[in-house]
Amino acid sequence: MVPDTITCELMSWEDFAVLARTLALRIKQSRFRPDLVIAVGRGGYVPARVVCDFLLHDMLTSIKVEHWGKAAEEKTSVNIRFPLAVDIRDKTVLVIDDVTDTGKTMDVAISYLRSLNPREIRTAVLQHKVSSPYRPDYFGREEQEWRWIIYPWAVHEDMVGFVEKILSSTPIDEKGIMTALAERYQLNVPLSDIRDALEDLLDRERITQSGHLYRPAGNPAS
Repeated sequence: MVPDTITCELMSWEDFAVLARTLALRIKQSRFRPDLVIAVGRGGYVPARVVCDFLLHDMLTSIKVEHWGKAAEEKTSVNIRFPLAVDIRDKTVLVIDDVTDTGKTMDVAISYLRSLNPREIRTAVLQHKVSSPYRPDYFGREEQEWRWIIYPWAVHEDMVGFVEKILSSTPIDEKGIMTALAERYQLNVPLSDIRDALEDLLDRERITQSGHLYRPAGNPAS
């Protein structure tokens, strides 16, 4: 479960590009030249592609590991959803994800990849949280204080999750949701983002609307 109050950071595309370039430079400087780069989906898809661009590396594939849901919801187990589709026996591989948080995603990914008998595995992330028990070989930046990082390719999904958490049995309007997001999650977002989230929650029948007020679906009107 996600606490009632956590600190979030909204990352811009510009900040992401700087981190990806920094990460790629550190990999270059180490003289490590992998045969294959493996993105850990879903968070590692975009970082891996951009890092490969900076490395001029075109051998990129992926696996999908399920650990986090939307809005900082941690799943009860970590699983390989989509396995690797290529043979990596005797190859050097670089595994890229967005962040090391609990470290469980990388632990599961590395354990799975080791079973496929590569020659060497190294790991890289945009941001490494020092609270994580897993320390990657490369990272763009080390984070001393824990916070939930919302990357630009996951803003809407996380916003849908956080808006749904805001809603309770007490009806609330858009302005109230905006205030609650700022107070509980330090998320200062435009009203358009909140409206997009509400639209999808309504479409999926997760909430209901009465006039300008919103509440979870199934709760009687006050």
